Amino acid sequence: MSQYDLKAVNLPRLAGAGLRAFTELVENPVTASLLMGNLLESGGITKLRRMTLDESPTFTPLVESTETGSAPAPDLDSIARAPATANGFRFATVRDYADAYRANRLTPEDVARRVLDSIKESDSRSPALRAFIAVNADDVMAQARASAQRHRDGKPLSVFDGVPVAIKDEVDMIPYPTTVGTKFLGRSPARTDSTVVARLRAAGALLIGKANMHEIGINPMGFNAHHGTARNPYRVGHYTGGSSSGPAAAVAAGLCPVAIGADGGGSIRIPAAFCGVVGLKATYGRISEHGAFPLCWSVAHVGPLAAAAADCALAYAVIAGADPNDPNTMHQPPITLDRFGDADLRGLTLGVYRAWFDHAAPEIVSACNAMLKTFESAGAQVREIEIPELDAVRIAHAVTILSEMAAEMEKYRAEHGRDHAPDVRVNLVIGRACTSRDYVQAQRVRARAMAHFAEAMKHVDAIITPTTAITAPPIRPDVLPDGESDLSVVTEAMRFIVPGNFVGLPAISFPVGYDSGGLPIGMQAMGKHWSEHTLLRLARLAEKSVARKAPEVRYNILRE
Repeated sequence: MSQYDLKAVNLPRLAGAGLRAFTELVENPVTASLLMGNLLESGGITKLRRMTLDESPTFTPLVESTETGSAPAPDLDSIARAPATANGFRFATVRDYADAYRANRLTPEDVARRVLDSIKESDSRSPALRAFIAVNADDVMAQARASAQRHRDGKPLSVFDGVPVAIKDEVDMIPYPTTVGTKFLGRSPARTDSTVVARLRAAGALLIGKANMHEIGINPMGFNAHHGTARNPYRVGHYTGGSSSGPAAAVAAGLCPVAIGADGGGSIRIPAAFCGVVGLKATYGRISEHGAFPLCWSVAHVGPLAAAAADCALAYAVIAGADPNDPNTMHQPPITLDRFGDADLRGLTLGVYRAWFDHAAPEIVSACNAMLKTFESAGAQVREIEIPELDAVRIAHAVTILSEMAAEMEKYRAEHGRDHAPDVRVNLVIGRACTSRDYVQAQRVRARAMAHFAEAMKHVDAIITPTTAITAPPIRPDVLPDGESDLSVVTEAMRFIVPGNFVGLPAISFPVGYDSGGLPIGMQAMGKHWSEHTLLRLARLAEKSVARKAPEVRYNILRE
């Protein structure tokens, strides 16, 4: 029997003048030598160095599909027109937009104007929502006019034609620069669309702007010192989660039914959980990374956030699939949404590592247990499992993502190193302190972890956990303008997250309730490689039993 080894941590929180001073100290070679030992010890890196590992390192978690043959592409119209499962407050869906256009109740131009006005209003609030870094109104209206003409001609490109979609500012999209949440990148507009954006554009999506993010995606809270911090539509005094803060805020506030985020360590799933929406991190290699800023290439995933499971499935179906520009995508089976609308879960086995599952706030555990019972009532079997060495996975993921980010940002360090926010600078110092041996040691842990999860997946179809161990934390007054460093809270946010990135398994977060303060609670399902359809099916079934609540900040774009 393995011993559950993840622990809560109680480390000092830094903000304001204290954080600024600490940042200067760790960047100074003289004083850094006095501090770095404690930093590496508290981060677990010295523990990693002491581990004896015989495995050959695995540098990416790509698992080639053995499935052969082809399959028809998912029918977007049939998915969109599946019976609605929303319970309680109902967010506007892709289908609602398509129906409004087909019935001539609204045009894409009407919607574009309303979206632009709503974004402007959302940023005039106090505090501002700050879901977006950049919105080009002329471009949005030009897209809307072209979409409106297609609808008048009776030739919409797909159910997405004219539907507003936000894109995280980590992903290239004409005519915007890609700032990656910094103050110095993105000096000129992207020359080509990323593959994901190109596929959405080909489907007719109304691409409404570049959504906000935690700077270079290096923290899961969503703070941004340069573009303003995105606010949680459910409680504007709380974080959205990050780093896909803007996409989650835009969807939860009703500015769009779908947004594109990116996830290197929970950056889609954490904000989805904190903001009460659905977020999918697909299998490593399922969705093209071409045109995404290369922050952390061995753990990075682009993917959708949506207010409804069906909309998440629709976006996934549009953006997933092989892309010659990204060799990692050329080893996948056909995209399927098989049995997406089937509420009968007989034949599915859901794995629960009870010590891990229960390591969260009591209200979160209670809500997730209730959803687990719902799945059992629908016919699923629940099986107790164990997964060894989760703490080693946590540490190895941190070494991997910080090393890769530090390596990528090194070219900007001399000229712009001090242009980062203090929390980013501290994390990059840790990344630079990781040695080549640390990185290789982390990849040996990856090889071992992939074997552990493969063994667990022999017995179950999905592993179920909470998404996060806490609900959205408050944005304390001393956070602004420089941010904070609070590893205790970060650890709680990421407790269930990192295996999906590190071993490449698909994982989804979906809403399962609210805490006593009205903040959303998310559940995570992590599946076998290439089993996104199973995860989306679980998310859709969850919608039937969860009474959704209206966010504090919301916009009804389709009002009549």
